[in-house]
Amino acid sequence: MLPFSYIYCAIVIAKRQKAKEIDLKIPIISIGNLTVGGSGKTPFCIALAKEYENVAIVLRGYKRGSHGTLVVSDGTTIKCDVVACGDEAMLYAKSLPKNVVIVCEDRIEGITVAKKMGVKIIFLDDGFSKSHIKKFDILLKPNPEPTNSFCLPSGPYREPKFLYDEADLTLSEGVDFQRVVTLKNPTERMILVTAISKPYRLDPYLPDNLIAKIAFSDHYMHEVDELVDLMKKHKATSILTTQKDAVKMISPRLTLSILELEITISQHVKEKINAFLSQFR
Repeated sequence: MLPFSYIYCAIVIAKRQKAKEIDLKIPIISIGNLTVGGSGKTPFCIALAKEYENVAIVLRGYKRGSHGTLVVSDGTTIKCDVVACGDEAMLYAKSLPKNVVIVCEDRIEGITVAKKMGVKIIFLDDGFSKSHIKKFDILLKPNPEPTNSFCLPSGPYREPKFLYDEADLTLSEGVDFQRVVTLKNPTERMILVTAISKPYRLDPYLPDNLIAKIAFSDHYMHEVDELVDLMKKHKATSILTTQKDAVKMISPRLTLSILELEITISQHVKEKINAFLSQFR
């Protein structure tokens, strides 16, 4: 597959070189990564957005059941269900109830709608590849970093690894930010049910009394009957899951135990971001 990786890289680089940067006259901070799968973008973006007011989160809404521009939350009310907007957008809306959340395939359109709603700062989820948008780029390195440095399809990189040098900030877990995981509502017999990328990342935080682990494909939309059947099969007293999965498991028929993840961001990172934002005051 290596020849295809070279072709893929050439296409990515050519698109970047041809892109003409558009200034949307509002501070835009992009949180992204270069590899396939999770590196903590969503919890990092939530933690960062909590530091500011008049914020909008704009994201694609991967595997959502709608198309076009959708206002998930206007900063006071959640306007749709998780099927329409996708699990990540709903997690943003629930975690940041005072902020605007918009899903849109066309990020410029989503940003334009957010500006009309009066927001002052845009956080762009997974926006590094949108090189036509003028923004402050933050890249999160995965932990651990892949030993294979090739691009798709022979490696895990969506864009060439040397593009870390193009970011305004490249951050590493344990140095620039920390994960803090708390188990909420534990019970005697828990089964882990999750639909996240790289579910093995949860292993260090799993309790000793876990009786089973069930992993679905990333962003899988859980059915309540299916989850009830899993609990009965394993004689579980609760489902242990992530915050992102939990937004798809809201039902009085289910008892949930939550692995609650919070990110603490180092002061030197906040200072660099504030220096960028000060240009717009």
